[in-house]
Amino acid sequence: MALTRRGQRGRTVPGARVRRGVGDAVGVEYVSRVPRPPLDGLIDDLYYLEGAPPYARLTLPPAPAALLIVNLGAPFRIRAGTGIETAEYADGCVITMRTRALEFGYPLPTRSVGVHVKPWGLAPFLSMPAAELCDRPVTLEQVWGRSAVAGLRDRLATADGPREMLTLLEEELMRRLCETDGLGLVRHTRGVLAATGGAAAIGDLSVAAGVSSTHLARRFKQLVGVTPKRLARTYRLTTAVLAIDPAGRIDWSDLAGGAGYFDQAHFGHEFREFTGLTPTRYVEVRRRFLREHPGHVLDGWPLPAD
Repeated sequence: MALTRRGQRGRTVPGARVRRGVGDAVGVEYVSRVPRPPLDGLIDDLYYLEGAPPYARLTLPPAPAALLIVNLGAPFRIRAGTGIETAEYADGCVITMRTRALEFGYPLPTRSVGVHVKPWGLAPFLSMPAAELCDRPVTLEQVWGRSAVAGLRDRLATADGPREMLTLLEEELMRRLCETDGLGLVRHTRGVLAATGGAAAIGDLSVAAGVSSTHLARRFKQLVGVTPKRLARTYRLTTAVLAIDPAGRIDWSDLAGGAGYFDQAHFGHEFREFTGLTPTRYVEVRRRFLREHPGHVLDGWPLPAD
């Protein structure tokens, strides 16, 4: 499960051959591809993951993305914040856009297929508002029902390799795709936030869209799970994090200013709120990952939690 630096690695085109990545000596196979239209407007990629991840527990900082996993191995465990008990997920899980770091515990070995989803991308597959699931991962059975998930897992388990598994998952998503009111509004506004790294004025967004700020916030809560302001903050932090080169010298003041923060203190406060780490501690952990697993396919966003 990885939110990688897709902007740096490039984006595959719909219908392209799968992208394969192999971990280091730990032994991970990661296969992904972009789905066909119209799913490509909701989903960044479908992926297959098998093997022993580099760490049994990984921390996933918030990002402008959502996630759906179909588990095919032993149960995994998720803790959705400090002071919250760890929960076990046997069939898989659905995670809408988060506002705080999440700790993910892999079984060793692990095997799953999943979907890296755009911030609004889960809405057409959910029967409830995304806000109800914000920072509350749920099992796949709670969203799609036990019999449907059991049938999907059976088909995936007997598929002839990762490519067929991704096709089966894509077909399941196509069957479940529903029309969703307000999706165009949310997609357009998110596009502006993404293009500006979260720096666009929220009031200007509603004016440009021709709706009230209350209506825009309501749509975002329903389809994304958070308000436009919160999504903008997430984009701003992501912009800053992806600008960090853990192998080089870091000018924190310059980095904070480039990402649109008032000053370095503002940046540090936001960084701790979103990740639970100070910026310097984050770099230490990233350097540990690079040192212990150089070039690993899962490097980029997850951090070792142990």
